[in-house]
Amino acid sequence: MDPATATPPIQEDCDTEPSSVWSWWPSWRPTSMSLLKTTESKILACIQNDLWARFVTLPNQDRIWTLTVTNKAKRNPAEQAKKTPLVMVHGFGGGVGLWIRNLEALSRSRPVYAFDLLGFGRSSRPPFPSDAAKAEEQFVDSIEQWRQSVGLENMILLGHSLGGYLAASYAIQYPARVSHLILVDPWGFPERPQSQNQEGQGQGAEVVKRPGPPRWVKAIAAVVSLFNPLAVIRAAGPWGPGLVNRFRPDFKRKFEDLFDDDTMTKYIYHCNAQTPSGEVGFRAMSESLGWAKRPMLQRVHLLPPSMPLTMLYGARSWVSSSSGDSVLQIRNKANTSVLLIDDASHHVYADEPEEFNRVVENPGQHRDGQQLLQTQNVSMQYKHLNSSHNPEVSKNIKLNFGYVCVKYVQNIIAVLCSFGEETKLRILILIIFLIYIFYHN
Repeated sequence: MDPATATPPIQEDCDTEPSSVWSWWPSWRPTSMSLLKTTESKILACIQNDLWARFVTLPNQDRIWTLTVTNKAKRNPAEQAKKTPLVMVHGFGGGVGLWIRNLEALSRSRPVYAFDLLGFGRSSRPPFPSDAAKAEEQFVDSIEQWRQSVGLENMILLGHSLGGYLAASYAIQYPARVSHLILVDPWGFPERPQSQNQEGQGQGAEVVKRPGPPRWVKAIAAVVSLFNPLAVIRAAGPWGPGLVNRFRPDFKRKFEDLFDDDTMTKYIYHCNAQTPSGEVGFRAMSESLGWAKRPMLQRVHLLPPSMPLTMLYGARSWVSSSSGDSVLQIRNKANTSVLLIDDASHHVYADEPEEFNRVVENPGQHRDGQQLLQTQNVSMQYKHLNSSHNPEVSKNIKLNFGYVCVKYVQNIIAVLCSFGEETKLRILILIIFLIYIFYHN
């Protein structure tokens, strides 16, 4: 359906803050939906093409914050309608503002839709079930209800990280609505490697057992798993924005040619300092150290063999591209391609936006089983490996997650060391208080 003529249920760009008798009391967290809106508006002001930003109301009254970007040079609605629209789904803790390097370029050839996932960004934040399958179902149902409300018949569906996992799940359930599936550094594909003892069984006495993570890493992972993934940002209160700046200085660098201040880290903070919702669903779907309880590799064979699938990885990402190799072994190679972008981390779209945009703008050019894309910065790493059976791949995946865990702990220690003794004591008291609240509620 042409976005210029579609009439989905729309609400004006307005946020309603929850009211209470305590609304006059100063907030512990320096955030609000109004501040998120203001920061996002500054980001979206970079878009020169036609932008339509609004809330799309679902049948259950949840609201999905949605952007539609179209090429202002193409005023003919019929010309726009010929192109299948691209729908972009962000990852965990993200929002539509993170696509700022891509929306303008990708909308030159086709209409582009981007929305905040249910429970993230400016979208509604309903409760999520604690069951992994039900939480995933709630996310996927909201995407289908959004599609129906907007009036799209089919789409090129692109998902990054958590969005890639949900996009794959959606394509399995609603294949007729997806003309091409693009997964960018998708989370949740590999199976969790077997334990050390299990790996050694049946492989002979000559197999050398690899040491597991240190006890202190396991202890920290166990404690962190008790809380929602982004609880530390909210618990830090007025220090929250500083924590984001300290933990994620890369976000400022990725967009420094667009903003010379803390706009992007402020956006990340305001997206994730709100009442937790989508991250509750993510926590239900994940195990310790970020493994999916329901790995997508176990279900990827359910995608129609004829559905074009492009998997795009960053060469420096913590997400192992070996899952893409496994998908190639499972699916019809004629309709599957796995690409690796050099000098890109997990946020491929921001690290190498020109290469990312070029691949996404013409996804059909990278099919027919070709595993090597001959461009300056894009290369393919194709190995006949299977992450669930090859011990070397399992080792690499463990090292990736171990690196993320260690860096996370190092950042926490660095932040604590930068505070004075009195502040450290207050943080310690706060942590004890939070643990007390957790166990008594």
